[in-house]
Amino acid sequence: MTAQPRTTEGQPTRPLPVPDAVSSGYWEAAAGGVLTVARCGRCRAHAIPPGQVCPSCGSTDPGYGFEPVSGRGLVRSWTVVRQAFLPGFSADVPFVLVDVELAEQPELRMIGRLLDGPAAPGLRLGAQVTAAFEDVAAGVAVPAFQLADASGRPGEAS
Repeated sequence: MTAQPRTTEGQPTRPLPVPDAVSSGYWEAAAGGVLTVARCGRCRAHAIPPGQVCPSCGSTDPGYGFEPVSGRGLVRSWTVVRQAFLPGFSADVPFVLVDVELAEQPELRMIGRLLDGPAAPGLRLGAQVTAAFEDVAAGVAVPAFQLADASGRPGEAS
């Protein structure tokens, strides 16, 4: 769930997450610059998003806990957003959303903004990315990605 705050001029800002009992640990870690992913307490597989049933082992009592991950991954797909469908994003267009397969587990995929922008020369299928964070309000950060260099470190990809 998200809230739509407004600036003092009355213009909408970006939607902010509204943590609940399940997601609060995730958002607290993100505010500290740490990417976490839900992990099943039964089979230890990661799940994004965590559901009522573990997609790996089928447990209906997965006992998920959020655990830090490396934030490294590969671009599986992307799209350039050229029209803001929510008013709080109108100042940000165009921007890139990337579908990233995280290094921790095959098919563990997460979607986030690519901070390098739509003109990034290294954006291609299989490009290496690392997690980054956008500070969207005081004490609130949203996970995003940036292209990595050939060593896997953040920076201009080759």
